[in-house]
Parts: sequence; structure tokens; C-alpha cells
Amino acid sequence: MKIHNKKKYLSFLKFKRDFQEYGLEKARSYELILHWLNNRLSRNQFLVLSGILVGCTAGLAGVILKTLVHTIHNFITHIHFEYQILFYIVFPFLGIVLTTAIVITLFKGQDRKGIGAILYEIAQNSSIVASVKMYSQVIQSAVTVGLGGSAGLESPIAVTGAAIGSNYAQTYRLSYKERTLLLAAGATAGIASAFNAPIAGIMFAFEILLTGVVFTDFIPLVVAAVCGSLLSRVLLQEDILFRFYAREAFNYKNVPYYLILGIVTGLYARYFVVISQKVEHFIKGLKLSRMRKAMFGGLVLSLLCVLFPPLFGEGYETVKAFTNGSTHSIIRNSFFRYFEIGDWTIIIFLVLVCLLKAFATSFTIFSGGNGGNFAPSLFAGGTVGYLFALVCQHIGFTEVPVTNLVLVGMAGAMSGVLYAPLTAIFLIAESSFGYDLFIPLMIVSIISYLIAKWFSPISPELKSLADQGKIFTSKHDKNLLFALRTEDFIDKFSETINENASVNDLFELVKNGNKNIYAATDEAGKLKGILTLDDIRPYLFNKEIDNLQTVAQIMKTPPAVIYRENQPLEILQIFDDTGVWNLPVTSENNDFIGFISKSSILMSYRQLLKEYSD
Repeated sequence: MKIHNKKKYLSFLKFKRDFQEYGLEKARSYELILHWLNNRLSRNQFLVLSGILVGCTAGLAGVILKTLVHTIHNFITHIHFEYQILFYIVFPFLGIVLTTAIVITLFKGQDRKGIGAILYEIAQNSSIVASVKMYSQVIQSAVTVGLGGSAGLESPIAVTGAAIGSNYAQTYRLSYKERTLLLAAGATAGIASAFNAPIAGIMFAFEILLTGVVFTDFIPLVVAAVCGSLLSRVLLQEDILFRFYAREAFNYKNVPYYLILGIVTGLYARYFVVISQKVEHFIKGLKLSRMRKAMFGGLVLSLLCVLFPPLFGEGYETVKAFTNGSTHSIIRNSFFRYFEIGDWTIIIFLVLVCLLKAFATSFTIFSGGNGGNFAPSLFAGGTVGYLFALVCQHIGFTEVPVTNLVLVGMAGAMSGVLYAPLTAIFLIAESSFGYDLFIPLMIVSIISYLIAKWFSPISPELKSLADQGKIFTSKHDKNLLFALRTEDFIDKFSETINENASVNDLFELVKNGNKNIYAATDEAGKLKGILTLDDIRPYLFNKEIDNLQTVAQIMKTPPAVIYRENQPLEILQIFDDTGVWNLPVTSENNDFIGFISKSSILMSYRQLLKEYSD
């Protein structure tokens, strides 16, 4: 009994010490409870509890965002316009312009968005996400998409959930690995709540967020996904949920349809990402102010929505119309209603919708709106699937599984655009209760994914960041090197000597110093050469040394020079190419900064490898 009381007392003292050390006097009551639990529970137990709390919070954020967009959409659709065309002119334009104004005024112009932003924080910022992102993405995307922006809510939800998980981990001072795990758990819960698809949320975390990050703990992800999905099911209305009830039984005789559709969606996904890159490059090249770019993008989007109303908003209702057989309703408000609506009219209309969706989404996102490619890729994939089914029927095929082609088309386009085949497969399977469609879903998604990989091994959206080493890839060894910073390895207390100094001055420097390598510089501090002890040793006992007047006569040119901008992976390659262990670091103007050692990089790499393996 005394031993038990002693343990309780020691635990109390530890918590009291932590309470004072971390300044918890100002902490809220629930934070104090969680800090106490963190001291009492095992690591795994506290992570499970954290997964529940982060999952519920991120799931609630997802529910709030979906409800906000639904409310805004209902509100604007009840505004009376004498001419329907004004509806599609005013609101998409207003959505992008208002979002840009909000970013400039409320968030000081900070608008880093998309999945790339999360990956950057994981790789370059120790999974520390700014607290402002716990609500900024919700506000911005609600305005953009609610007013008709042709983008999706899922990426903003994922960023919001990641920020919630990261800030929770920061509050309770968890390690980098635990912080990354809870960041992923928050994003998982957000995706699970957006689609009411917990397994798809987990697949999203493993396929996209945790690429190159090795984890043995995944229970918090599962718990967070379940919490997010449950909140979505309980709180969201049925018409807001991403749900498809109509489908047909899988028939192996229809496999040829799925094989061809896989190729078609793969090629379309490539088209989508190429257009996205070109539009991004075009908008960045415009010599306009931020607000004027938003106005220009808003005008383009409004024009597209006027001509093709299905481009308005997320587009899920249009896809549901395909599965419900209400095709004519999607043409009702477009200028195509003035034509006789036959099979070819619908086919031409859908072809143009598919082609222009890539432009509508890109102008929405890159001109100043906030959203992602989840919903656009699903919308486009469903449209491509339905279009393919119509063409097959028009050719003369009778037993065409129209609804199934719409569903698997969604998975195919999403797989090729996001490079996430497992996420796409489980998302459609869960959203349509269509686990019997696993075979066609796998066929179409994998074919589309392989085509996308054939064009570009890394998602074009992330390729620039990956090439710069700013995000992790599937190459785990390189990821660890990218986590190191060149600045940390520069010996800024390196010994220098003027190139015009006498050799005797050099000998005094060697005698009183403790370095093995020295830099010879001019009066302005520019690097002129280097000297090692091996270079100096032959002259130490040379009686004819008087003939050598200056350091410049015995220094040598370095085999290579390192710049601050060089990444550790590049530096190691330079070391391997030159076969030396120490190299000078200079600025672009050749100002000497210090020496860098190959052994210091390798030691840090081994230590990091050990930490990741624990």
C-alpha cells in the first residue's frame, strides 16, 4: 500500500514539474486533463485517445464545411433572377473575388493550399502546420465552392484536418513521428467525413500523405476515420452525403467495357493534369494584381458556367442524374436546350463538358479560389463513364452497364489525376455500397493509374516540389537526406589565412589551431584556395622554405565548391565524385563561409535513420 502511494506521489511530482516547466498555468481545464493523461497512459493508449479526439474534431470540421456550402448553395438558388443567365454570371465570379479578398484582408495573403501544402509541412517543417489553417481553409473553400466555384471541398477538408492533428500534437508536445501520425489522422477523418468512407480516408493517408514515411502504428488512423465517418453519418442530411444507390450487378461478360474505359479515363486524367499545369503557368505569367487575376478568372468561370451549367459547383448532382437516368435535366439550363435533344446532342454536350471541366477547375483554383481536384476528377470521371456508355449504345451494343460505367469511371479519373488508385477504389465502393464492383473498380483504376505513371512517375501537381526535395517520395533513403539542412553542417569557425600572408604565418596558425584544413582568402574574404595538413607538412622542416614567400605559392584549388543552396544529397554526390572528405562552402559571389565535412552529414543521416527505425 505504501509502495502504491509512493508511485502515485512520484507521478504527481512529475506532473507538477511538467506543469511548471511547460507553463501550463494558463492551460484550459481539458488541456490539463489531457496533459495528466499523457503522463499516466502508455504511449499507445494516449495515441488511441488522441486519434479519437482529433478524428472527432476534424470530422466535425468536415461536417461544418459541407453544411456551410449546402446552406450557401440553397440560399443563392432561391434568389430570383429575371434571367437565369445572370445566376451563372454573378455567383461564380463573386466566389473567386470574395475568396481572394478574404485571403488578402483576413489572412495577410497567405494562401498555400492543396495536398502539396501538407506534404511540404511533413517534410520541411517537422509536421508543424500553422494554427490558422484549422479554420482558414474552411472559410475560403466555403465561399469559393458555395458560390459556384468548379472545385472540390475534399482537399481543404484534408488540410484543415491535418492542421487540427498537428496543432493537437504540438499542444501536448508529442514527437515528430507522433505529430505526423496525428496530422495524417486529422486528414483521414476529414476525408472520411466528406465522403462517409472511412476506409478510403485511411487509404488516402497511406497513399498520399505518408508516402516515404514508415509507420507501424496505424490504429489512430483507423479510429480517426471511424469517428469522422460516424459524425458525417449522424449530422449530415441525406442529400448532402456522397451516396449512390443505383447500380447493376457485376457481369464478367462486361469486362471488355471496363478495360476500354480504363484506357479512356487514364488518357483523360493526363489531359486534365496537363491543362491544369498550363492554366497555372498562364495565370502566374499574367502581369496583373492579385485581385485583377481573381476578376479575370471569375469572368472565365462565369462564361463557362453560362454555356455549360454542369460546371457550376462540385457537380455531384449531375453525376447522380446520370445514375438516376435524369440526363435531360442537366441540359435544361444550357443553350443546348434550343436544339433538338437527341443522342448526338447529349454526346456533343458531354464531350464539351469533359473538355472544359479541366479549364473551369484550373481557373477556379489558380486565379484565387480555394478547392481541390477530388470532386472535379470524380465529376469528370462519371461524365466520361456515362459518355462512353452512350457511345457504346449508339454503336449498337445493348447490354451496356450504364450505371456501373459511371461509377467506375469516377474511380478511374480520380486514380489517374491524384495517383491514388486504392483511395479511388474504396471511395466508390463505400459510397455506392458496391463492394461487388471491386473487380471493375480495380481494372479501371489500375489501368488509369499505370497510364498516368507512364506519362509521369510522380504526380505533376507535386513533381516540382519532389524535384526540389521539398516533399517526401517513395524513396525512403532520399527522404531522410532531404530532411537534413545544409546550413547545419557548415563549420562557420573554420580557420582562414590571407593568400599574401607568409608561410611562417601559416605555420603559426597550424601550431596554435586545431584544424586539419584551412581556407586561403583575399582581403575581401573571397576564397582563393585551400590547404590541408598534408599539403603543409612537406614544408614544415624544409630548410629552403625562405624561397617560398607567401601562402599563395603552396595553396591549391579546391576540387569542388559547395553552395548554401545545395541539398545534402547533391553534396554527398559531389563528395563521391571528388573523393575528398572536406570541401569549402561559398556564396554565389565566392565569399568564403566555412567548410563542410562528409562525415558530419553521414553521422546525422545515421542518427536520423535510427530515430525513424525506433
